[in-house]
Amino acid sequence: MERGGCVYILTNYTHTTLYVGVTSELYFRIQEHKDKYDPNSFTAKYNCNKLVYYQQFATIEEAIAEEKRLKNWHRQWKLNLIKEHNPEWRDLFEDLD
Repeated sequence: MERGGCVYILTNYTHTTLYVGVTSELYFRIQEHKDKYDPNSFTAKYNCNKLVYYQQFATIEEAIAEEKRLKNWHRQWKLNLIKEHNPEWRDLFEDLD
């Protein structure tokens, strides 16, 4: 049985730091970031806990491939992607079930 995946981008309150991640359980993974489950992680260190972009994929392999692609993007390309899908930079975590 194949399991879907999701690529996501987090930022901090001032939008100065971006983090690209991948998961098969978006809600629970973002909750871990918000709770600073791993206090030594990049997201905890830079207070990246605001979900500003995510995209679902049919398989985790597709999500991992997209994560790798996004991590190679220039910062401005990532900012443009966020602005295209979330122009108000809302925390999309509030919309997740």
